[in-house]
Amino acid sequence: MGLSRVRAVFFDLDNTLIDTAGASRRGMLEVIKLLQSKYHYKEEAEIICDKVQVKLSKECCHPYSTCISDVRTSHWEEAIRETRGGSDNRKLAEECYYLWKATRLQHMTLAEDVKTMLTELRKEVRLLLLTNGDRQTQREKIEACSCQSYFDAIVIGGEQKEEKPAPSIFYHCCDLLGVQPGDCVMVGDTLETDIQGGLNAGLKATVWINTSGREPLTSSPVPHYMVSSVLELPALLQSIDCKVSMSV
Repeated sequence: MGLSRVRAVFFDLDNTLIDTAGASRRGMLEVIKLLQSKYHYKEEAEIICDKVQVKLSKECCHPYSTCISDVRTSHWEEAIRETRGGSDNRKLAEECYYLWKATRLQHMTLAEDVKTMLTELRKEVRLLLLTNGDRQTQREKIEACSCQSYFDAIVIGGEQKEEKPAPSIFYHCCDLLGVQPGDCVMVGDTLETDIQGGLNAGLKATVWINTSGREPLTSSPVPHYMVSSVLELPALLQSIDCKVSMSV
């Protein structure tokens, strides 16, 4: 790590600033209720949702030409067919997808203490939101949680040539803020993208948000710092800057 103070912090969005996983679970529960009450599915409702969850986890970032709503409706269509058999039911698949999506977005909120943290941090350093994923999906989340005003810039992987962990997207973020990689800290919950990307780009520090307290695999990228909550970040940044002052 260099001897300059932290000038900018790059934040991941999903499961770092907002509880995307929790919001998705709420969406799935609403679909299960729908399938059981309106369509009289029993245990099949949960099986369908589990199958969709697996398909979502294997999703790749799609090019501009692909509509994410079509892709995700197809996940539901396939899961229903795989579970129930018979012919495709696009109408039911759409009903499930749009209910899941609407419920999920409704529960994607920035907590008040996170808003306060971002507001206070921005008085000291520049803040940038750096999120991977499909452009439409990520823009909808950003709109839903109304986080735009807390950042100096927002960069979405699906709108760039490369996503995290490619160094190029981090250099683009540095250029937007007029800073060097050695001035910046990356904060995120995913070792393979957020932390590896920060390491690849030579950022000053990487901070892994490990809310579950899980032990990383020995093959995983090693972050400079680990915290259990994003709210621990201000104290950590102060500690990093103190080390710089003492070194100088």
